[in-house]
This record gives sequence, C-alpha cells and structure tokens, in this order.
Amino acid sequence: MRERVEAERIKEADGVRAVLKETLVAILNAPQGTGQLWRAGGGDSPPKPAVILVLGVNGTGKTTTIAKLAHAYRASGGRVVIAAADTFRAAAIEQLQQWGERVGADVVAHRQGADPGAVVFDALVAAESRHADAIIIDTAGRLHTKLNLMEELRKIRRVIERKEPSAPHEVLLVLDATIGQNALLQTEAFTEAVEVTAACLTKLDGTSKGGIVFAISDQLGIPMRFVGTGEQPEDLAPFSAEAFVEALFR
Repeated sequence: MRERVEAERIKEADGVRAVLKETLVAILNAPQGTGQLWRAGGGDSPPKPAVILVLGVNGTGKTTTIAKLAHAYRASGGRVVIAAADTFRAAAIEQLQQWGERVGADVVAHRQGADPGAVVFDALVAAESRHADAIIIDTAGRLHTKLNLMEELRKIRRVIERKEPSAPHEVLLVLDATIGQNALLQTEAFTEAVEVTAACLTKLDGTSKGGIVFAISDQLGIPMRFVGTGEQPEDLAPFSAEAFVEALFR
C-alpha cells in the first residue's frame, strides 16, 4: 500500500483509504482454493453427489452451518443427505436429526459412540441410492490439539476416498469470528490433517470484525466461501471480500 501511494503520489486521506481497501480486498480474493464446488467461474457440472466434509471445534456453529448448507441446497431444489459422524458429543446426533427435519434433509446416523467411519460409509451409500445432490458430513468438534481425534479425521477422509476417489469435493472449516489468532492455529492444524479447501466465518452478527481472515487467506491460501450472520437456516451468505472490507471501515 505504501509503495502504491508513493508511486501514484496520492496525498489525500480519502485516496490512501481507497488504496488500503483495494489492498485488503486483493488479499482476500487471492486464494483460488483446491475444492471442486465453490471456485469462482464455476466450470464443469458439480459431481453428484457432491461430498462436503465439515470440520471445526466445539462452539464455532458447525452444526448450524451444516443445516444452513443443507437448507441452501434444498431451496434450490436439491436433495441432501447429512452424515451424523459426530458420534462423540452427547446429543450431537439428536441435534442434527432435528435440523434435518427442519430443513428437509435425510440424516444417516448410528448410535452414540459408534465408529464415525462406518457412519460416513453408510451415508455415502445412502446418498448414492437416493440420488442425492449433496452429502454433508458432520464430524466431532474436536480440539485441534487432540492427536487421536485428528487421526480419526484422517480415517474418515480415507473412507470417503475409498468409496469415491475424487471426494471429498470440499473440506469446509467452520471458524468463529470472535476467537482471533487462535483461528489461524486451528486452520493450520486441520489443514495439516485433512487439507482444508474452504472456510466459513460464523458469528459475524456480533461485535467481532473477524480480521483473522486476512492471515488465513494470505499465509495459508485458504479462501473464505461463506459467512454466518444468525441462527436461522437462511442466515448463510457467500463471502464477499468487497462487502467484508467495507464493513471494517464503518
């Protein structure tokens, strides 16, 4: 930004502010992502079913984000299967089943404590037989410091790849906009385990600005794809770098 201001001989504060905004937008728009569903420009027809693996620690709004994604697919006429592979947390399966009924998505679940890989395999088979457009896979809200739980994530990915070698088509990490620098550490750990392809920033309806997204985009090259702005099924929007940066200056 300094180099550009000097080169263009910008003297007014408004001009400098405009350059700053453009610089920030460029940082957020730089990552192209390695996922197959949400890259800019579209491209080929999406795979069917599209396999979306969703990660995140407890409290980020992961379950709600899954419901919102399912709602978005249903609103566009798609059929969705949700895999309740968080068999660790008490009531996680019931919570997801309630959301499934609310948004009109099929939920494949086993009992609490069951093997998450088995849940994922059964859900993939169900999605295929039901001609689903998407399968969204919930995972335990594991702490990124728990090595055994990270290994469980790797196992889930191997199960997916054995059933469908091109999947998962997106690995979506759900991040809480209020936690700051720790979000970068979480993203690094999850990416090392299963290669995160996209991120969703939740709780932007609060007071936090979510500025950690700049470090995630710049240092890790992971694109922001969605923002959550509330608790209702429709409160999920595509991430707009321009709108996000503009909000920072309000």
